[in-house]
Amino acid sequence: MNYKIPLILAPQPEGGYTVTSPLLPELVTEGDTVEEALDNVKDALAAVVETYQELGRSLPKNAMVLDDSVPVCLETVVTAP
Repeated sequence: MNYKIPLILAPQPEGGYTVTSPLLPELVTEGDTVEEALDNVKDALAAVVETYQELGRSLPKNAMVLDDSVPVCLETVVTAP
């Protein structure tokens, strides 16, 4: 299943980024670069989905992409030279 999750990337004083989601407060991960932090979101989201399933909770409906044929708006960080 595909999900659309708002993410907050917070730069850390010691370097790297912490990623959280206002929609899923249980989602927390980090990375040394933006790319690494965003890549780590996949594992963090999988853990949150598994936890929700174990607890019998449903993810918020607006987090799920129910129809893959419909365009999804995405904001992301892109580094250009």
